[in-house]
Amino acid sequence: MMDNASIITNPARTVFPQGPSFTLEDFSSRDFIVKEFIEALSDTAISNRRSLAGTAAANQPFDPKPLIRTFESAQRRLSELSGDLELRENELSAAVRRAEAQHGQNLTTLGQKLRHTIENFQQLDTSLNAPGRENPAGTGNMAVETGKRLEELDRQRRRALDAHFLIQCWDGVCNRGELSLLEGLRRSGTGEAKVRSAHIARQLLRISQRLDPQSWQEHRAHSNGANGANGGYGNGSSSEDLSESSTPRRNTREIIEKFSETLEKDLLKQFDEFYRKANFDGMKDCATVLQDFNGGASVIALFVNQHQFFIERSQLVTEEVGGDPESWEKLADPDAELPGVESSLQSLIDEVKVVVQEESAIIRRAFPYYEQVLGKFLQRVFQQSIQQRLEMVLEKAAGVSSLAFLRCLQSSRGYISALIEDLKSHGLTEHPEPVSSQTAVLLDQQLEELFVPYFVGSSYIEREKRTLEELFNAVLFRFTSYQARRKKAATTFMASLSRAGSELLSNTRDAFISRLDSPEVSPIQRKVLLSVAKIGDTLETTRLTEIKLTEEDGQPNLSDAKRMLKWLAEAVGRGLELSVNSDTPKDVSALLNLLLLAMGEGYVDVCLDAALEAATSQESAKAEPDFSYLFSARTTISITTLMVMCIHAVLLPLSAASITTRRDMEKRTSQTTSRIEDKINSIEQKTIDATFAWVSRLLSNQKKNDFRPRESDNTAWLEMLQTPTCASITSFLTRVHNVARSSLPSSGANVRQVLTEIALGVRSLLLEHFKRFSVSGPGGLMVTKDMTQYADLFKSWDIDEETKGPGGALDVLLEVGSLFVIGSEALRERIRGGGASGTTSGPGGSGRNATQEGKLSVQEVRAYVSRREDSNTFAMQQVLNAL
Repeated sequence: MMDNASIITNPARTVFPQGPSFTLEDFSSRDFIVKEFIEALSDTAISNRRSLAGTAAANQPFDPKPLIRTFESAQRRLSELSGDLELRENELSAAVRRAEAQHGQNLTTLGQKLRHTIENFQQLDTSLNAPGRENPAGTGNMAVETGKRLEELDRQRRRALDAHFLIQCWDGVCNRGELSLLEGLRRSGTGEAKVRSAHIARQLLRISQRLDPQSWQEHRAHSNGANGANGGYGNGSSSEDLSESSTPRRNTREIIEKFSETLEKDLLKQFDEFYRKANFDGMKDCATVLQDFNGGASVIALFVNQHQFFIERSQLVTEEVGGDPESWEKLADPDAELPGVESSLQSLIDEVKVVVQEESAIIRRAFPYYEQVLGKFLQRVFQQSIQQRLEMVLEKAAGVSSLAFLRCLQSSRGYISALIEDLKSHGLTEHPEPVSSQTAVLLDQQLEELFVPYFVGSSYIEREKRTLEELFNAVLFRFTSYQARRKKAATTFMASLSRAGSELLSNTRDAFISRLDSPEVSPIQRKVLLSVAKIGDTLETTRLTEIKLTEEDGQPNLSDAKRMLKWLAEAVGRGLELSVNSDTPKDVSALLNLLLLAMGEGYVDVCLDAALEAATSQESAKAEPDFSYLFSARTTISITTLMVMCIHAVLLPLSAASITTRRDMEKRTSQTTSRIEDKINSIEQKTIDATFAWVSRLLSNQKKNDFRPRESDNTAWLEMLQTPTCASITSFLTRVHNVARSSLPSSGANVRQVLTEIALGVRSLLLEHFKRFSVSGPGGLMVTKDMTQYADLFKSWDIDEETKGPGGALDVLLEVGSLFVIGSEALRERIRGGGASGTTSGPGGSGRNATQEGKLSVQEVRAYVSRREDSNTFAMQQVLNAL
């Protein structure tokens, strides 16, 4: 923004004050604003006017002359500045045109130079690639050919010198029995000289093998076929010259091998000294020589065997596996959380991780063939240190229990697998990059070799099955013992039919007892099994068949089933984590067989058989039926649901790799489920039949006078809400309803169907029941009260809406009650209004469809009306004749 001070005015008072003064720089600022510039000119003019006029002129009218003069002066100044600006613009435009012309000229010059350079390059390239005779300038190929010939001559010269030196060394060995030249080369101290001396020593051995076969006769038995064939070359003139020479024969093989041994020992000693001094360059030189000499096997063995880790761990690895006894008991407890890896093995693996990472950097710097050395080092670490300790830990765990062994195997493999992944991510000799593919394969191979003995064939899954079977037998011991005693004591027909189940129970119980007597069972495992079986520690297993059992022991226990499924899930997860082989579908099929046998047949079927036997006995009971067996049926249904859910969520998905195995597993599961459902349906049907039987028995106690009261009982009779028989039946049905609601699963339509069937069955019994009683006029009121009680009771249940809704089957009860109380005219009107259908049916409403369940047939109406005392009257006979 332009400052007011930039407009300069003359501070002296003159008659003709000067106008504002400004330059081009005032307009070149970025903060220049036209409005403020005009305001500054106006303020200047006004201030000058005030200063000239004084205070007295404050009330005078406005005088525009100062503003006019100020703006005219500013306009003249702006015109002058515009002219100056135009001159500067013309000068700059001319300078731009000159610069553009110079730039174009420079581009033309540079383009010509570039084309000239390209042409020169093409000529040079043509001269280098074209043959000399066609292009005189093509001397490039000649230079290349000359260089190749010089290199070839240099190689021939070096080979000639090497051959000359080799001949001199052979002459010294053959004639003088010494290798002074080679010794001098070895003692020169340089790594290149040692490599050359090792190479020449190997060549001398081959020469000796061909030219001095006598010194190799003793050694020939240990030579391969190729060396034996090559030995035939020594029967020519060279061997004859040696035999005819006056120089005594030397055993060249011994001399050369002795030198080779000396060279190797010297290099190994030197390598060890360099290793102790951390001289990696010296170690690398020695390793390079020994690699050329014998493949580096000796130096690798020296490096690995003398490593401090193996020296310090040689005693620690063989120490006896200790640990806290409580930890081992926890490892054998199936309900305890999965423990970690054994402490001594964990310490060893942690140390291996640090040592291998540190030594990888040394191996990379000390060996030219570092990947081979790393492989040998890793093999020694895994096959000696880790394998020895792992075998001792697993042997200790196997002595505790089979479950402890499996858990220890799982934790050990998991921890060693984590070690493998850490080493791969670290990179070892390739750090910080990931390990090479060769090293990664080696690490995976070492991991598999550690655990191969434990997964041979089906040994692993068989151990899992034995462990689960052992635990299942333990947790079901009290149940199987109770059921075995019950079946043995039972003499009913159903008990005789379940002989196979009785044998299964006895076998399960005996298997558990014999397992406790086995010498393979350790004290810890015995203690755990007795704890799982809820038995105190006992020294005599023979007393296990005489333990006290309560009725609760014979009932299904949902928590025990959950424990069994939890143990099964742990076994499945352990098998997947170990990834022992590709037989996962086969393994889960074996576990399914075990589950269906132990929980399906040995637990669920036995519970349902007991409930079915109890339900069958209630049909002919002389007392009110006891439906307490339904509570055990509900628990059994819950157990079955959990078992099927576990099969479909855990086992079946793992068998997807084998279609045949999966189909077989689905078939077995379906067969077991169908068998269980059939037994549950039988139990429910027996319950319904027992309910009908007892209701029939209660109806048979109905007194004939209940619906034909005496005149003396009118007052007390009218105060009754229902007959005693109705009260007892409704009370019984209420108990049945409560038991069914609390015992059968609330989910699904099972309870609704059972209650609906009970309601319809009792309805049929009631309809037939009231056909057998004569009803007086006042007694019809009692029939109506009873029918209302029955209908209200059934409608309060959670049954099908079509049955209890308006026009449903239960409305027939109210209809029957009304038939005994309404008059003849009302009865005639009801019949005319469609109260009775023309369909004939037997007792129970058979032969009717769903729309006719709420209507009475003509025959039924006639049967009920004919039971009225006034049925012989003229009016009622007319109604009956109309039907």
